[in-house]
Amino acid sequence: MSNGSRHRFGSDSTEFKLDVISAYLRGFTTALRSRFSELIYIDVFSGSGAREVLHKALPANLVEDAREEWIEERRGSARIALDTQPHFTKLIFIERKKAFCRALEELAAGYPGRDVKVLRGDANELILEAIDRSWAGARAVMFIDPYGMQLRWATLEAIRRTEAVDVWYLVTLQGLYRQATTNRRDITPKKRAALNRMLGTETWEANWYTPKSAGALFDFLDDRPVMGDRRVADVDEMESFVGDRLRGLFPKVSGPLRLKTKNGAPGFALFFASSNPSPKAYGLAARIADHILKTGKLSHV
Repeated sequence: MSNGSRHRFGSDSTEFKLDVISAYLRGFTTALRSRFSELIYIDVFSGSGAREVLHKALPANLVEDAREEWIEERRGSARIALDTQPHFTKLIFIERKKAFCRALEELAAGYPGRDVKVLRGDANELILEAIDRSWAGARAVMFIDPYGMQLRWATLEAIRRTEAVDVWYLVTLQGLYRQATTNRRDITPKKRAALNRMLGTETWEANWYTPKSAGALFDFLDDRPVMGDRRVADVDEMESFVGDRLRGLFPKVSGPLRLKTKNGAPGFALFFASSNPSPKAYGLAARIADHILKTGKLSHV
C-alpha cells in the first residue's frame, strides 16, 4: 500500500465496530440470499479498505525479547464486505480521496468476477446516485461511517424512501458536542449550519440550551421563548436526541451502541435503521441487529 493510501486510525472500539458490521453482513446475506436476486452492499466513506495499527516498541523482559515498533494491517469495512459469505451480488464503495479510491480498486481487483464499483466524490450526492434504481427483487445494507458531520439529514430521508435499505450509521458524538459549544454565543454560523444539516432540524438549539430565567427585563414585550447561553444537554441527551430523530424517520431503529475514543471519552454512537415499513421485513433485520448489539454491549462495556 502506497503512502498516500495508508489509512491509520481507530482504537479497540474501531475493531469492535467492524466486528459488529461483519456479524450483521453474514446474518443478512445468509437470511436473504434465497429471497432476493440482488443483495447489495454500499460502503460510504470507505477509506482504503484496510487500516494500519501501530504497535509500540516493547523492551525485553524475562519471557520475551525486545520488539521494535511495527505496523499491522487489518481489514477495513470494504474488505470485510468482500470477504462476507454468502457473497453480496454487488458492492459499491464511496470515497472522496483519490488515493483511497485507487486502493479500493486494487482491492477489488483481488476478487475477480465480483461486481464492485468504486465511486469518487461527495458522499451525499453519490448515495443518491447509488439508490436511484428499482428495488424490486433487491435489498441492500449501507454502512455510513463519516469522518465527521458530512452526512445530511436529507440523504437519510432519501434512503428511507427506498424501503429496501438497512443502514448502520455511526454518529459522531464528539462532533456534536464540539459544534454545539458550551456557550451558545460561541456557535458560529458555520457550526450552526452543520448541525442543522446533520440533524435536519433547528430544534436542537432549544433542547440543548437553558432558557433565560423568568422575569428578565422586558421579557413581557415578546412572548417568544428566549434561550440562555449555557448548554445544559450532556452527551447522553445529545445521543438520545439523534435517536429520537432517527426513530421519527425510519420504521425500525436499534441501538445505539456507544463507542469510545482512544482516551476513553464518548466518541460515537452506532445505530441500526431499517427503511422497510413491513413489520415482517424489518422484524428479521432488527432481530439480527438487536442480537448483535445486545451481545456486543455485554462483552464490550
